[in-house]
Amino acid sequence: MTAVAAPHPASNARLLPSVGVLTGRALRIYRRTPQLLILRIVQSVAFLLIFRYVFGGAIGTGTMRYVDFMAPGLLTVGIMFATIGTALGVAEDHVGGLFDRLRSLPMPRSAVLTGRVLADLAMTVAVLIPTIAIALAVGMRLHTDWGSALGAVGILVLFGFAFVWIFVAVGLLAGSVQAAQGMSFIVMPVSFASSAFVPTSSMPGWLQAFTAHQPVTVVVNAVRTLTQGAPAEALLGHSTGYYVTRALIWIIALTVVFAGLAIARYRSR
Repeated sequence: MTAVAAPHPASNARLLPSVGVLTGRALRIYRRTPQLLILRIVQSVAFLLIFRYVFGGAIGTGTMRYVDFMAPGLLTVGIMFATIGTALGVAEDHVGGLFDRLRSLPMPRSAVLTGRVLADLAMTVAVLIPTIAIALAVGMRLHTDWGSALGAVGILVLFGFAFVWIFVAVGLLAGSVQAAQGMSFIVMPVSFASSAFVPTSSMPGWLQAFTAHQPVTVVVNAVRTLTQGAPAEALLGHSTGYYVTRALIWIIALTVVFAGLAIARYRSR
């Protein structure tokens, strides 16, 4: 009697259909609980309005209007805060045993994390769009062309992609949902110790050395110069190309490091 070798289910499964199924699952969670998306939008818009109307008159930004200076920073920081929910969702799935059940199914392991990342990136873009609309409504103006503005949106989406991977890694490393929430606090210091809301020149010298080169500042300045053009370049002291190049380097580095960390952690379980 001839023995028949058992097929390897995971190797036979197709990646794209598996990613599509898992992305759809994650999106259905957001559809069933729209409060998750609504709260993220409200949070982002609330920050925008507070800095526009409460703090705006007290912060000097040279020849630039504060709303034009602040809005690119708020959009960048809003992307970061919008992705915090990724850590909580991944931690919940991890602790609840969902990942263990998915490992028993005939699908590539890479599809599990990829599906989650794509769904959360879609939600992040869904937060970004109304925030941009509100920023324009409260006075932000473009001082470049629409091509540069679309480039700024592209930088923001790529930065969101990197931060989704960061919080996927956080969710996998955390032992519980509560721990994931606590670890997500890292967003706060890197957001405010940056050029998002105030010029770095107003900070103490020892802090400027950090804030001038950390990824949030670099991405904010890339978005700022892409949307504000010459006034932003004069204020910041470098060209648009300078900041865009460095922003892309930071985005690629963060994605490679944290996607690698997340995948390694997932495979080790």
